[in-house]
Formats: sequence, C-alpha cells, structure tokens
Amino acid sequence: MDTYTHGHHESVLQSHRWRTIANSAAFMAGHIKPTSQILDIGCGPGTISAEFSLLTTSGKVTAIDLSEEVIQIARETHPPSKYQNLEFEVGDSYRLHFPDNSFDIVYAHQVLQHLSRPIDALREMKRVLTPGGIIAVRDADYGSFTWSPDTSELDLWMSIYQEVAARNNATANGGRYLKGWVTDAGFNSLEISGTVWTFSTPDECKWWGSSWAARILNSEFARQALDYGIADQETLERISQAFLRWADDEKSVFFIPNYEVIARK
Repeated sequence: MDTYTHGHHESVLQSHRWRTIANSAAFMAGHIKPTSQILDIGCGPGTISAEFSLLTTSGKVTAIDLSEEVIQIARETHPPSKYQNLEFEVGDSYRLHFPDNSFDIVYAHQVLQHLSRPIDALREMKRVLTPGGIIAVRDADYGSFTWSPDTSELDLWMSIYQEVAARNNATANGGRYLKGWVTDAGFNSLEISGTVWTFSTPDECKWWGSSWAARILNSEFARQALDYGIADQETLERISQAFLRWADDEKSVFFIPNYEVIARK
C-alpha cells in the first residue's frame, strides 16, 4: 500500500478544506452537466465533492478516499439531508469497486503525485468511465514552487519534502508528468492547461505560512522525515519558525503551479 506523504492532521485538513471548484477544478467545471455521474478520487474532507453535487442535480457524485478517518469527517460535514446525491466511500484508486462504464467524469485532484503507480491508477479510472467520458486530473509540481523573500530554511524544507516523497515512491514534481502518464494510460484527445495558486495578501500569507509551520511539526510528513532520518526535530522546528517569519513579512509571496489534463476514453 502506498504511503501518503501528508497524512490527515488538522494542519493538512485546513489546507484541503480551502479547496473549491473555483480554485481547484475550474479547468473541468464546464464539462459537468446536471445529469453527470461523477467519481471524485482522493476526495479528502469533501469540499470539492460537495460543490460538484450541487451542479449535478439529476446525477450523482461518488467521492472516495483511502482513509476511513477522512471519509468519516467528510460524511459528518456533508450530511445526506443537505447533499442527497453525494456519497462518500472508502476506496482504493488501484482497485475501484465499480463496474465498467459507470461514470461520465472521473476527477482526481492532487492524487497522482502521491501514488507509486500513477499509470495503473489512470488505467483503472479509464475502466470505470463511460465511452466518451472524461478524466480530469490536476497536480501541483513542488519543483516549480517559488517564493519570496528567499530563505535558506524554506529551501531546506523543499529538499526534505522531495526526499520524503521519493522514499514513499511518490513523485513530488508530478504535475509536469501528467501528460505523459495520461498518454501512457491509453487516453486520447488531451487538453493541457495550468493554473497557479498565489498567496500574496497579508491574510493569505499568514494562512499559508501558519499552515505549514504547524504541518512541518505535526503531520505525517514530519513523522516520516524523522523516521527516515532525513531531518531531526531541531531542523523541523527551525523550518517551522521560518514559515512564521515568512508569513509576517509584508513583502512575502508564494506561487504554486498546478498542471491539469482533461482526456477522453
């Protein structure tokens, strides 16, 4: 079983709850119809899934995640009384428990970069798509992250993150490989795009910086960095403080490129 680099500590979920169709799925929103059958893979706490369900008034959204813990959180946050066409299930992207030709759209956001076998997962997504159905995948590319002011501690954070992801057989720079992975999985008619999450206002920088200041100390990423011998506690604490200093600097900015692929079965 693959190891998820981030885990589901509250500092991680805080970031995942921020995600919406507008900031994370605008590239494929135009393909959603009221009758669409949508599979959301790696749904996390379900914020995007819930928005999908409001657009598919005569269809259905099935949202899966490998973590029972986060699926329970998603169910509690989005009850059936309000989201009648939304269902959350524990599920494995390599072994989807759905028949062939079940979904019009399969969406996977920030998922493939964490998998050791992304092409196998894409082939499984293709299996459950209806003929002519689309996959919509989107992944960040850690190697393309940029920020200012420059700081050696954030450079060290990036180096540690890349090492931890590699130990997990994941691809931190996954965004740049999406086109190749999707092509190798047998899809055609690819539409390639890219968008950038930008944190530049004081509130945005404080939110992003404080999120990572907590994550660098408390998340599964922190535990893995320590267990793998890639970082020690003192180093993680130093990086955490650097994120807080960065967050308080009025000149701070952080850019996260995300790469997107839409393809048809």
